[in-house]
Amino acid sequence: MRQSEFRGNVVVITGASAGIGLEVARQLSQAGAKLVLAARDPALLESAAEACRELEAEVIAVPTDVGDSEQCRRLIEQTVETFGRLDTLINNAGISMHARFDQLSDVHAVDRITRINYFGSVYCTWYALPHLKRSRGRIVGVSSITGKNGVPTRTLYAATKHAMAGFFDSLRIELKDEGVTVTMLYPGFVATDIAERALGPDGQPLGTRPVRKEFAMPAAECARQIIAAAGERKREVIMRRRARLGLIARIFFPEKVDEMARRAIEQGR
Repeated sequence: MRQSEFRGNVVVITGASAGIGLEVARQLSQAGAKLVLAARDPALLESAAEACRELEAEVIAVPTDVGDSEQCRRLIEQTVETFGRLDTLINNAGISMHARFDQLSDVHAVDRITRINYFGSVYCTWYALPHLKRSRGRIVGVSSITGKNGVPTRTLYAATKHAMAGFFDSLRIELKDEGVTVTMLYPGFVATDIAERALGPDGQPLGTRPVRKEFAMPAAECARQIIAAAGERKREVIMRRRARLGLIARIFFPEKVDEMARRAIEQGR
């Protein structure tokens, strides 16, 4: 990524208090972007903002539950009130699950995951779009390889990531003549705390990580690829070669790919 791509660029990042979102914020701070950080936990969010200020970034923290459309409206309004415009929206906020669907004891987990992962992206994009049209800006969606292929014990998560893909792929076509680009990212396992916060069978955060971190991409590398793809206004990036090969193989050997997905989860990979 050339540093000039984001110098002075006003960027909203959801899910910015930890993990991938925080790494994206740090790297964009070094690139000279003006940042608006959004997440639910005010204390963690302010800590993330302070880390960016230490890198000499202009940054504001806006506590936001993206599952609440009114809070999404306030996020975008505060962005424009503070910086006068909006250039890039990075829809990164998300929550996962680690449970078979038939083991769920709380059906409300469906609502929670859908609100955050899918509706949160839709709400933020809807409020941001008029400003992005004016700046001929960028929309970025951080999905998951589960948004391309189903994975056991991630049923609800995969469904919302598929929904994100369908929404943003359609929106990209609608915006072709508006100067606004849509970039979708499809990471595999990333070394963050998303698994600790993932919902278990009872609908509550697990507090443990079933995925072995040695098989996961470092969050800093994931963030680098997100920023590079957004800077180049790419259509989409599937981050792992193995995942790209798996999607090709699925066309010809779908049952084999299903079995590979099952084994990967069982092995903690």
